[in-house]
Amino acid sequence: MNDTLPDVIAPGLAVVFCGINPGARAAAVGHNFVGHSNRFWRAIHLAGFTPMQIPATEDQTLLNYRCGLTTAVGRSTRRADELSRDELIAASDALRRKIEHFAPRTIAFLGKAAYAAITAQRDIQWGPQPASFGGASVWLLPNPSGLNRSFSLDRLVEAYSALRIAAAIDLQ
Repeated sequence: MNDTLPDVIAPGLAVVFCGINPGARAAAVGHNFVGHSNRFWRAIHLAGFTPMQIPATEDQTLLNYRCGLTTAVGRSTRRADELSRDELIAASDALRRKIEHFAPRTIAFLGKAAYAAITAQRDIQWGPQPASFGGASVWLLPNPSGLNRSFSLDRLVEAYSALRIAAAIDLQ
């Protein structure tokens, strides 16, 4: 079984979505957001990032829409809360170098945990952030995990749509 998941990334993307870390199942099958309860693929489609809902097994096609995927920590776990704050902080330099190298316009952290640990901030709001990360503008979006019951699909789509509009991604 793999313990990591390859990035879906290329130079100059409009947005790189940054999950906390790969889920164990995602790492095992080699594709992002494969959990049946994960709403990532549905949310980005309904928010207008893609013209159809991409199956997780075709995650590489996200590059066709000027978007990519990475994680703050490469090690997979069954649940993101299995990561320590120290592990998130320790991984931040490698993530920053990756973002500097690929130079996306925006990095969108999915959930607050990784960004809060990396920046040592406690009170952060959803949406655009005042500081950049690795030269990219920063957005905080709700985690699309089915375990995140605080956000309905409609609220996820609303938050992700705001980023799509700000990033000027138009499928037309």
